[in-house]
Amino acid sequence: MAAPLGRSCPRPGGSYRGKWAGAGAGACRAFSVSATRRQILDVASLPDRTVPHYQQNKISSLLSLHWPAPPRNILLMPKLHAPHVTVKAIEFSKHIYTNYPGLNLIFESHVAQDIHETLPFPIYTTAPSDAAALFSQKIDLVTTMGGDGTILRAASLFSMHNIVPPILSFSMGTLGFLGEWKFGEYKRAWRECYMSGCSVAMEDLVEPHTSAAVANPQPGVAPPLSNWDSVRGNGKCMGPGRTSKILLRNRLRVGIYDAQGRNINEQLLPTTAAEPDLGPPTRHRNPNNHASPPSLHAINEVSIDRGAHPHLAIIDIYINSHFLTEAVADGILVSTPTGSTAYSLSAGGSIVHPLVKSLLLTPISPRSLSFRPLVLPLHTKVVLRLSRRNRGRELPVSIDGKRRVGVGSGMEVRVEGERLERTADGWRGGVPCVIRGGSGAGPADGGAEEDDSWVGGLNGLLKFNYPFGEPPEEP
Repeated sequence: MAAPLGRSCPRPGGSYRGKWAGAGAGACRAFSVSATRRQILDVASLPDRTVPHYQQNKISSLLSLHWPAPPRNILLMPKLHAPHVTVKAIEFSKHIYTNYPGLNLIFESHVAQDIHETLPFPIYTTAPSDAAALFSQKIDLVTTMGGDGTILRAASLFSMHNIVPPILSFSMGTLGFLGEWKFGEYKRAWRECYMSGCSVAMEDLVEPHTSAAVANPQPGVAPPLSNWDSVRGNGKCMGPGRTSKILLRNRLRVGIYDAQGRNINEQLLPTTAAEPDLGPPTRHRNPNNHASPPSLHAINEVSIDRGAHPHLAIIDIYINSHFLTEAVADGILVSTPTGSTAYSLSAGGSIVHPLVKSLLLTPISPRSLSFRPLVLPLHTKVVLRLSRRNRGRELPVSIDGKRRVGVGSGMEVRVEGERLERTADGWRGGVPCVIRGGSGAGPADGGAEEDDSWVGGLNGLLKFNYPFGEPPEEP
């Protein structure tokens, strides 16, 4: 029997892509919206991104987020292969689309294919091979729903670019050391981030870490408020005291070079089929019209290890062009302070606060017991050169666990801290992460605010210095 007019029934033995809540076996789906509203549109059709301002705080090392205009293009990244997180991502999408007019919701292509039929409005995506270039050009704000791996996945989409949009993270994964917000707080967290700085005059945005995000800004002129006034409910701006706080996480700048000194970053490949294809890095041209080698960035670490080989890796380490030592170990890590609580911590490295501008050199199971981890200044140039004594073996190099390549004798991995630069197009460098406000407890000098989530992560997640054999004492 034909389906009733205006309704659609699944084919026998089949099911819809994207599960409909409350639909029983053989249930039909009412067309409450037109089919065109469930379209997947091309990210390339969206307006270019809005670059936020970052203002320094006199009593805190955290920055303040100020939008010159409301963000429009939002990338949502739920945890992969987690249906319960996908359900929450759909709930979040419907809320912000309904209550914050003018937003364009963007998903990775495989996520968009899974959920677009469950959303009563169009969403945007692009081919995986184009994601790295288009996302950097179009995305205003990234929202992640998952654990630390989801945040790394988000950061890796911009690993070939100097400007990374702010990342608002909801902890819905296994560990969540980097995740700032619980999903139950998403309405408050989103509103604070979206409305951040909308009533601040341009004359207040002249501190370091601030850049002009609009053409020809006029001092003393506040951005127009009409765009924010369309927010349903209470669309009033929250004022300068309610801006979202930003932790600018430093990254590593990485180059892989062959034995002839040629950059081979373009040969790095995704580590697993589950990760989206980032496409080949794009070569940039300098003013003399010569192609310069592409740069890759890591928010956690660069690792080189012996892989499946039974013999230890032999790696010559240079610091600012000076020979440091010959490392004989399972491998070597160069990490950021953010990555100090990841692979480096498991290998015996120090825990470093993310505001400390530094990089860490950590051996993985070294043969010599006197080979200890080092903490170096951020702009130190570290070179890891594969020794000829490796007998021609090719060893794997991994960048944040997302991209990898094999390196052989005579090849080099060159690493240094990413430089933060203020340009006409915006503040370049680092990964800006939206941070929760402090609990209000502690000294009145503002220090408690910037340390609140980091200290909470050490105590609550890593169980820092908990005694053996007894439960932790209540504070």
